[in-house]
Amino acid sequence: MGTWRNWAGNQSATGITPVHPVGTDGIAAAVRTAAGAGRRVKPVGSGHSFTAIGRPEDVQMVLDRHADLVDVDAGGLVTVQAGMPLHRLNTGLAARGWALTNLGDVDRQTVAGALATGTHGTGARFGGLATQLRGMELVLADGTVLRCSPDEHPDVFAAARVSLGALGVVSTVTLQAEAAFALRAEEAPARLPELLEDFEAFMTSTDHVEFYWFPHTDRCLTKRNTRVPLEGGLAPLPRFRAFWDDEVLANAAFAAVVATGRRLPGLVPRLARFSAGALGERTATDLSHRVFVSRRRVRFREMEYAVPREAAADVLTELRRAVEASDWRVPFPVEVRVAAADEIPLSTASGRDTAYVAVHVPARSEPGPYFDRLEAIAAAVGGRPHWGKLHGLDAEALSARYPGFAEFTAVRGRLDPGGVFANAHLDRVLGPVDARLGRR
Repeated sequence: MGTWRNWAGNQSATGITPVHPVGTDGIAAAVRTAAGAGRRVKPVGSGHSFTAIGRPEDVQMVLDRHADLVDVDAGGLVTVQAGMPLHRLNTGLAARGWALTNLGDVDRQTVAGALATGTHGTGARFGGLATQLRGMELVLADGTVLRCSPDEHPDVFAAARVSLGALGVVSTVTLQAEAAFALRAEEAPARLPELLEDFEAFMTSTDHVEFYWFPHTDRCLTKRNTRVPLEGGLAPLPRFRAFWDDEVLANAAFAAVVATGRRLPGLVPRLARFSAGALGERTATDLSHRVFVSRRRVRFREMEYAVPREAAADVLTELRRAVEASDWRVPFPVEVRVAAADEIPLSTASGRDTAYVAVHVPARSEPGPYFDRLEAIAAAVGGRPHWGKLHGLDAEALSARYPGFAEFTAVRGRLDPGGVFANAHLDRVLGPVDARLGRR
């Protein structure tokens, strides 16, 4: 019997049975064995979700022995086993002259886990990781293997691109890569009122734009990444500057700021001003995956809401007013990103151009009314929570915010009528499995 804990330490499980299958046949055998014994199966990746979406209840399926790069064809179609972490995939692709089109700012997740939770990066013209998916192999609740793509079982493929792990165990995925490219990264301070005055213009000013607002101040750090060909050459930060900025200031010094704020909450506004001023302007050009990704050594809990892009400035204005009117002490910056609309049923960007607003608290802190307030502000504009990040919504609320919700649950009812891949969290956010939905 084993135990499990997620990255942030706020989700855990005991008394579970871990299995480490090898190959698709091994995954299928493990699923058949568990299902035959009436046990639920939960594939677990890196545990980087803050919700209990990946919390195992009976059998914990760990795909660390099913984590290889299978193939990269001449057109950039990349087939990879589901347990491979993104950071290994990124370096493997770069060595072969390829890159993923867009990435989030964390690369510790497994490929399957990142897809299942709707991981996204930023960029007004770009979708999340699931929009790069071209096919997958899915082990179903009865142990059979289903291969799906836009041409093969397209209804399953449409739903499974962001699956919450509710449809089966993903064995392999095929992603569309592109020729390796570089990003010219420009970071600079800014003031929140200026960014909100014409939010759309700033967030579309180059390919990949985001900013961090430091609560208790009006100060922000902006990041603008422009896609450039490799032929122009790379100009990464000098090694000492990168170490000083990214390890000393962004991690070690920030960890000290967070720890001090927990002991002495009254200092948090002053510490926020220090943090906002510590990182100044810098410009560098490097391989895309090195620029997209940031090291996150300070552990936290996170809530992120996807809101219609045209509502983002109002949401941030209301959140700032709430912070200023409260006695909250918020040591972490608020992260703001954007993404293009897509057609994936459970994607947070389904059917609309989207902005993301993410709030954080230290890993050992309770979010309390701060997260509650963002959730209420986002609800007023039809906000959708990131599936891997904390929120309080259930299936009834979520079904009203996703036009494709019923489409997804119908596929779920057909593929997993006995709830082999369910857990208490999925029962809350999707509703209990109803096989009748799959027969409509």
